[in-house]
Amino acid sequence: MTEVIEKSLERRFRIVYNKFKLNFYRSIFSRFETREASLTAVETFCVEVIGALEEPTIAEFARFVKISQANAAYKVQNLIKKGYVTKERSQEDKREFFLRVTGKFHAYNDVSANYLDTVMNRVRERFSGEDVLKLEEILEVMAAELMPEADKDN
Repeated sequence: MTEVIEKSLERRFRIVYNKFKLNFYRSIFSRFETREASLTAVETFCVEVIGALEEPTIAEFARFVKISQANAAYKVQNLIKKGYVTKERSQEDKREFFLRVTGKFHAYNDVSANYLDTVMNRVRERFSGEDVLKLEEILEVMAAELMPEADKDN
């Protein structure tokens, strides 16, 4: 019985995860038809990672995506030229720079973020407050404890 529940849980989570990915990809591809498509697919993933890592250094970005620091610096320079990322000098160590995504990235990424907000609002409308709190607890444990491979330091 437990094995059946686990497989069902995995299947259902995969369906939800895939729907979020598909919505994101659709929003990326729609930009090719309707507005500026200044980012390549790889650049899109790079700027997404930089945003998710929340102001990494170039070394942290390179380490996380498992590429050389020189390759990371090249990719970051292209994103800076296109206006999606800035480098901000550290106040503590003037030799260090933090990468920040810009308003241009946030505008590019809004469709995906808006979809997440839409789904979460639907969750709040559909489920009881108790169920929503339980979902929040589950997601917090997943992020804090069950997904160490996706942490900034790994």
